[in-house]
Amino acid sequence: MKISIATTIPKEKTLILFALENETFGIQDKKLIEEAKEQGFKGKENTTVLLFPKNESPAKRIILTGLGKEKTLTEEKLRRASACALRKAQNISSEEISLFLPQILNNPYKESYAILEGALLANYKFDKYLSKQDGSKKIQSCSVIGSEKFESDIKKGIELAQTLSETACFVRDLVNEPPSSMTPTQFAKLAKEVEKNCKSSGIRLKIFEKKEIEKMGMGALLGVNRGSAEPPIFLHFHYKPVKASKSIAFVGKGITFDSGGLSLKTAEGMETMKMDMAGAATILGIFKAIPKIKPAVELHGIMALTENMPGGRAYKPGDVLKAMNGKTIEVLNTDAEGRLILADALSYAVKQNPDAIIDLATLTMAVVIGLGALVAGYMGNNEELLNAIKKASLESNEKFWPLPLEKDYREGLNSTVADIKNISSTRREGGSIVGGLFLQEFVGDKPWAHLDIAGPAWSAKESHYLSPGGTGFPSRTLLHYLLSFN
Repeated sequence: MKISIATTIPKEKTLILFALENETFGIQDKKLIEEAKEQGFKGKENTTVLLFPKNESPAKRIILTGLGKEKTLTEEKLRRASACALRKAQNISSEEISLFLPQILNNPYKESYAILEGALLANYKFDKYLSKQDGSKKIQSCSVIGSEKFESDIKKGIELAQTLSETACFVRDLVNEPPSSMTPTQFAKLAKEVEKNCKSSGIRLKIFEKKEIEKMGMGALLGVNRGSAEPPIFLHFHYKPVKASKSIAFVGKGITFDSGGLSLKTAEGMETMKMDMAGAATILGIFKAIPKIKPAVELHGIMALTENMPGGRAYKPGDVLKAMNGKTIEVLNTDAEGRLILADALSYAVKQNPDAIIDLATLTMAVVIGLGALVAGYMGNNEELLNAIKKASLESNEKFWPLPLEKDYREGLNSTVADIKNISSTRREGGSIVGGLFLQEFVGDKPWAHLDIAGPAWSAKESHYLSPGGTGFPSRTLLHYLLSFN
């Protein structure tokens, strides 16, 4: 969507106005106000009404979108109201819109950011493989109407919204691709393109193929890969600005398709398993955005990529794998594979000697059972790091909930034949926490946070500014986190 800034209403476009509950909706025309009320519109949250001005209004049509009561107004409500109006505009086949900034928050920067982000995220459609469109169209252009006095703040808000939404939509595209198209090899090709386009910003990429992975001793990644005809890939992005206050390593799970291996999932359980690489996809999206946000922090992006398939050479329950850091792992369930490839990825991250490590993974169904599809679980060994992630999540409204690394659960991972088991002997209890305890064995004494994004990385339905499929979670939170160093 092309964005421009205007101080007057462009002619012949659909005008979107934001309306507080039981107010005059920012319209001077009394007949239009009455028409809106006759249609039952009261300005409540998540409601819209379509109006056709007949006087001298330059707008072809007006969409009123409700904000609810002023005293409860938040940036997220602006984001959702904007998304609601955008979808209404799509459904009436309007390709050009104008957004009139309501100037309610007394912060033009944050207001323009929230409104534009909601619209841009809602405008996303993954229609690459559709032979026919579904009747609703993407909005092609949008003019933002605001006070000339605040043009600089509005422009900054728009730029942030564009960067964050473009990143989220790029991640959505990766996650939504069919698994036979988004293989580890294809993912690596896209990573090369990102490096090529971002090289002037100091970004460098190392691609490790199977022989190099073997030389590095990544036995856990190689074990998971054994049943697949697709070779594994290990990626390491590196960005180091002139002035870096800190060094951070992002580590991403990249299971491009998860069948469960020999511990086979049900047919229904496999339907969405192309999304099991959302952690790695998020990191690739973040590095694509670095030339725009220019964070004052050294950043490593580490991604382990493979399929998890039940082939004739597949690893088996009872096998023992040796991770890069020398620890041995007894495999009792091949569907607990994400923590295995992360064991090697985290071990590699430690060797880069960062000040902090953050891993993101669609790790457990347990976190979905516990927190639902909208909230990620997060845990770690450093309160300052966890607080920084939480603060960044409040900027994006990507929801996180803290989970404890309960030490007494660790004994369930004790093995009689290896250093650790990949699942607990106590089944169906605290699965997400147990996954975190397993990962903790591979981070040494580094400050570390684990984000279990299995729920919110995927949406089963259209909701506010989310579309069915990949959501781009938690790319916006992590970009806000990186911006906090500037």
